[in-house]
Amino acid sequence: MADLKLKDLRYLVAVADTRHFGQAAARCFVSQPTLSAQLKKLEDYLGVQLVERHPRRIALTEAGAQVVARARRIIEASDEIVSLTALQRDPLAGRLRVALLPTIGPYLLPLVAPRIRKKLPRVELLLYEYQTGPMLEHLQAGDIDMGILALPVPVDGLAERTLFDEPFVVAVPADHALGSRKSLRTSDLDGETLLLLEDGHCLRDQALDVCSHSKMQEKQDFRATSLETLRQMVASGSGITLLPQLASTGAYGHARGVAIVPFAKPAPVRHVGALWRKTSAKQQAIEAVCDVIAEAAGKTVAP
Repeated sequence: MADLKLKDLRYLVAVADTRHFGQAAARCFVSQPTLSAQLKKLEDYLGVQLVERHPRRIALTEAGAQVVARARRIIEASDEIVSLTALQRDPLAGRLRVALLPTIGPYLLPLVAPRIRKKLPRVELLLYEYQTGPMLEHLQAGDIDMGILALPVPVDGLAERTLFDEPFVVAVPADHALGSRKSLRTSDLDGETLLLLEDGHCLRDQALDVCSHSKMQEKQDFRATSLETLRQMVASGSGITLLPQLASTGAYGHARGVAIVPFAKPAPVRHVGALWRKTSAKQQAIEAVCDVIAEAAGKTVAP
């Protein structure tokens, strides 16, 4: 098997991910003819067709799909070897691929990124944004090193650490009667129209759980794709919504037409934490980043 080259497996995985030879070649920093030629050599060497080539689409054969699954593990192991040796020289240096939920990343990163750069100057963060399902898939496949999301998430083979508890707040139109209140209980929301994110966002399920003890009516003909869409709908008077506290502070705390009211204590919270592979060679860097996030967020959010 000496002729089975790691770079050819990377080309194959890139094609499987992009379903496009041009995009796969760009991802691998080679020309499209080079990538196509190397994949053909790989097929000739293995004696099976791996990729179905159609004019407007690309598909994997059954054999190709099986080879890709194993190629991912080989590539992950290879990357771990390179990372392990580099980290032995300096465990707090090098690239760290971090994914965050769309409802966490835009609000947490401005708070923690400057602190991470100051305390861990040799760690280079590569940032991604995924919902929970895709994030777990990329984490288990070795595409990312660490995920920051809402816990709990029952997944085998992953280490878990809670970073901070983030309270929910209520966002209402600025002229709403509840907007002048100092705090609210879930029972105060009875009869209100609740605006929520679309299916697939864990924040939707968390908001529904918080509001399950009140007599609210979800707006059935509307599903938002982001918290910012929810905020704009609240400003238009279409209803009210729940936001994580970080999404209501800083630059996001003065949205025109929206009033933010905290819940009375004990406020409902979501548990924000980190997941990573237990076998990761980057655990020391991951733990160091977690320390910075936990310290910074702990001083900002107030359950």
